[in-house]
Amino acid sequence: MIAVATIGSFDGVHRGHQCLLHQVRHIADERKMDAVAITFGTSPKRVLGIDDALPLNSIEERVSLLRRSGMDEVEVLDFTPQLASMSARDFMQQVLKEQYGIEVLVIGYDHRFGRGRQESFPDYVRYGQEIGIEVIQGDACTDCGGPISSTRIRHLLTEGEVEGAAQFLGYQYTLQGEVVDGYKEGRKMGFPTANIAPQSVNKLIPADGVYAVWVVIEETYYKGMLNIGYRPTLNNGRERSIEVHVLDFEGRLYGTTITIKFAHRLREERTFVSLEELTEQLRIDRDKVNKLLKQS
Repeated sequence: MIAVATIGSFDGVHRGHQCLLHQVRHIADERKMDAVAITFGTSPKRVLGIDDALPLNSIEERVSLLRRSGMDEVEVLDFTPQLASMSARDFMQQVLKEQYGIEVLVIGYDHRFGRGRQESFPDYVRYGQEIGIEVIQGDACTDCGGPISSTRIRHLLTEGEVEGAAQFLGYQYTLQGEVVDGYKEGRKMGFPTANIAPQSVNKLIPADGVYAVWVVIEETYYKGMLNIGYRPTLNNGRERSIEVHVLDFEGRLYGTTITIKFAHRLREERTFVSLEELTEQLRIDRDKVNKLLKQS
């Protein structure tokens, strides 16, 4: 493979990452080479115990997003202690040059790699000249509030600010999961819900609350109102649940895999004095979902 490549965790494949990937695509087109993204199955920071933050997407979602961002190939490296112990020069020689045949390496403006992340861009340029890899520094992609980062997006999601997160991601935050057996209390109130078990158990879940969402079932989009939390009015214990009422849908969902796209946060989860009061609030929530998603 003779290619132009970039490397990183690419958690979220957010707009900052997309800016870098577009630069890789442009350079690859100019030189008539393949564009390649090299990523890691598990975040190096998690493996090294530096940061235990939950990822924004599964490895399958990340590969799909990287390909949709214009990459011809996506290579997934298993980040092991052995890989972590390699110097930047050895990594460039043994992995990038010999294993993948990389001719041009585009590095994010603030990205560092190699044992201890001790070297910086001028070092990579020097190693590249010795090895036969041209090293180019990518441009930073920012907005009026500063650099776009996965950390910033995670903070927004943990506060329930899914609209702000979508602005930085460049797409609506997504969860995929299987519909599993639930309490069936919503059906009694006229709001049957699908209880969702996320496919990726380590993926970040937004803050507790009620959301207007898009529900994708077999490639068809439906409006939905989704609750994340502990269902305090129904006193169902301390097991956190994710359940969605799908508007204008008839049929069985149990056992199927659905996709949730977060559009707006409606309110916090709270305790109601009676099921009648809860039912009335659900009617209000449904009206808001119809109005908000009609405008989307």
